[in-house]
Amino acid sequence: MRDGTRHQIPRRRALWWFNVFLLWSTIDAQIRYTVPEELNTGSIVGNIAKDLGLAISELSHRKLRMSESGKQYFSVDLGTGELVVSERIDRESLCGQSASCLLPLEVIIETPLQLYRVEVEIQDINDNAPSFITTDQVLNIAEATLPGARFPLKGARDPDVGINTLSSFQINQNDFFVLNVKTNKDGTKVPELILEKVLDREKQSVHELTLTAIDGGKPARSGTTQISVQVLDINDNAPHFEKSLYEMQLQENSAKDTVILTLKAVDLDQGSNGEILYSFAEHTSEKNQNMFKINAQNGEITVTADLDYEKTAMYEFDVRATDKGTPAMEGHCTVQVEILDVNDNAPDIILTSLPSPVPEDASVGTVVALISAKDLDSGDNGKVYLHVTPETPFKLKPSFSNHYALVTDSSLDREKYPEYNIDIVASDSGSPPLKTHKIVTVNILDVNDNPPLFLQSSYTAYIIENSAPGTILCSVSASDPDLGDNAKISYSILDTKVQDVSISSYIYINSDNGSIYSMHSLDYEKLKVFQIQVQARDHGSPPLSSNVTVHVFILDQNDNVPAVIYPSADMGSVPHQKMPRSAKAGHLVTKVTAVDADSGHNAWISYKLVEATDASLFSVNLYTGEVRTRRAVSEQDDSSQRLLIEMKDNGEPVQSTTVEVPILLEDGVHEAILDFRQKSRDSDNKSSKMTFYLIIALASVSALSFLTVVLLAVRCIRHSRGSSCCCIRRGEAGDGYKNPNRNLQLQLNTDGPIKYIEVLGGDMMSQSQSFRSCFSPMSEISDFTFVKPSSTTDFQEIINVLDASLPDNSWSFESQQVSVKWCIVGHSLDLETKYYVHHFLFVILYLYLYFSFILIYIWPQIIQITINCVAI
Repeated sequence: MRDGTRHQIPRRRALWWFNVFLLWSTIDAQIRYTVPEELNTGSIVGNIAKDLGLAISELSHRKLRMSESGKQYFSVDLGTGELVVSERIDRESLCGQSASCLLPLEVIIETPLQLYRVEVEIQDINDNAPSFITTDQVLNIAEATLPGARFPLKGARDPDVGINTLSSFQINQNDFFVLNVKTNKDGTKVPELILEKVLDREKQSVHELTLTAIDGGKPARSGTTQISVQVLDINDNAPHFEKSLYEMQLQENSAKDTVILTLKAVDLDQGSNGEILYSFAEHTSEKNQNMFKINAQNGEITVTADLDYEKTAMYEFDVRATDKGTPAMEGHCTVQVEILDVNDNAPDIILTSLPSPVPEDASVGTVVALISAKDLDSGDNGKVYLHVTPETPFKLKPSFSNHYALVTDSSLDREKYPEYNIDIVASDSGSPPLKTHKIVTVNILDVNDNPPLFLQSSYTAYIIENSAPGTILCSVSASDPDLGDNAKISYSILDTKVQDVSISSYIYINSDNGSIYSMHSLDYEKLKVFQIQVQARDHGSPPLSSNVTVHVFILDQNDNVPAVIYPSADMGSVPHQKMPRSAKAGHLVTKVTAVDADSGHNAWISYKLVEATDASLFSVNLYTGEVRTRRAVSEQDDSSQRLLIEMKDNGEPVQSTTVEVPILLEDGVHEAILDFRQKSRDSDNKSSKMTFYLIIALASVSALSFLTVVLLAVRCIRHSRGSSCCCIRRGEAGDGYKNPNRNLQLQLNTDGPIKYIEVLGGDMMSQSQSFRSCFSPMSEISDFTFVKPSSTTDFQEIINVLDASLPDNSWSFESQQVSVKWCIVGHSLDLETKYYVHHFLFVILYLYLYFSFILIYIWPQIIQITINCVAI
């Protein structure tokens, strides 16, 4: 109840109002309900679920909620789908004197995101009676006032609207005054008294009147005020204005103290009766008096406060001109000030729903958020347009009545942009236009769209043979730019076979960190190199993976004892070596040959005479194992000599073995040799000629061999595009090339994943050498690098000690040949260039081996033959 005049509406009447006014209609996807004000809390407005076409079960599942600004007057019962009143509604406090009172509601459904606009029209009921500002009014009227004079009275106010607002005024019956009601442009009613008969102060100095204000409600409500008319003595000319109504327009951005109007009133009297003072009429509202000021002396009206078109578009007030006569007389006029709108309000951006995180694989057009805009200005100043900056993959899609949907406009990539700060710009159509910016943050959700990537294109691991099981070979590492489980990586080894055995029996990988371990001890002599295919798989759904190759090289360890090849033990004993007693110093008695299954330094063998029947008679070459006499055999030397020769490799620790060589000194050829020596002295000239001929023959053979190699190289370069290596042929179709003089052979072999060229050479009494030029199984883009274990030596050292043979584990005991591998692994050359480089290296290797064998084996023998011939 307000001011003690509001009466409570009975429950039955409230239900009647509800049945009469509860209506709804859908306009442009909107729903409107009409209800009277002052409904009890819990009153049903309508079934919003039914009106929206939703099932009751969908309300909670789809997360239906209300969005209101300020007080929450309504709520939705999710159990029944009914819109009910949750707080008392006072139309007058919501809409004031506005004829239409609409309460906008927004119904939001979260999944999927939808927006419905609901308008509830609040209808007025006659719950307020008209009331006057004061209960008593005093009116001074001179007795000489002519009939027809008008005297404005303080009006009444009724906050109700429509038929329930102030309708009429009544005055009690009297002989001197009648009541007239004036209606202003803004609809307000101002009562005024009209004098019908001349007053006579001497007969009646005071007239008491009762003014009643009545509204149009049913039943009608009313309010009263008492008017006391004081009859004054003569001042018979009242001031009067040039106009009874002053109209003007004023922009809302006018500055304070701006003079908007100067009033002018005229009084025909003289002296103090003609001096005029200006003031607001008594019934002028406090709001108008706070907004404007009247100069009492000159009638200037100035602005005293900030104007705001959005709050009040029209001001109307009465101005009174009073003279200084006795009694004072007054004249009245009305001032109407129309406020003109200027574009002084920037648009307001409202997030109807907060932005939802978007998966990076979301399709174009996915709704991210609902956005609306409003502007308090009117006309073009209040028209709002929204747009987003073009740098982001989002756009605004208009729906209705300044409502927009923020949707995706192109594909998203969380790895590039995990978050977007979208600048939404709202601009009105004013001049100049005003803009508002609002930053909306949209997070991008990760999906598994990136496979793990290894840090290297391939890995190389080295492990020493006989290493304990569990030794770490290497660690592989991959990265995934995704997040969470999509970036969590597990490592595994793809099942392949090495020497017909599953790779899982050789190695083990830690699935968490990619560390690769050996499962058991490895033997270089059985397996030199193998490959592992490692797979990195993420934990996304579906999971993504990538593979990498790990090349594992087994490094040799000195774990093999040199093995004696010659002299070989027959039935557990070494046969006796025979030599004549006529042997001189330097005579070749025999040659001990041993091999070592290891490679590199570990396979370099040195020979040493550790024990002998007569140590002064024999010596052993450190590198070749040749047993020669240190001096000439004498008659006192025992016929049976025993030599104990030790063979040591160059490994760490040193491995060694010994062989016992028995030697028998025989007689019977001494005289023949002496005769031969005598004859040989006679033929010195012939021996010199023989040596000269041998040298010429050797030079000719070398030149012919060099020319043959060059022609072979040219032929390979011209005709090798369709084959792996045409130089590795015997004639035109053979698998190898052999030098019949030196037992030299070239052969293409395969050792695990590495292809290599093997060059073999040797004779009956010496160790054979095998050189391998290895071709990498890598990709076509490769260059050449020497890959060798840590125990290998410098290339120049190999030349210097080539006589020591440099064997490795690839032994062929049937042919008494030892292989030494030099591997040239390719990286970053194209296929054609690598092909010609291979052939060029092969030719260089061939020339090197050929001349090495000439220098090491043939040339010393020629020199020895020459020396023997000269000695003979």
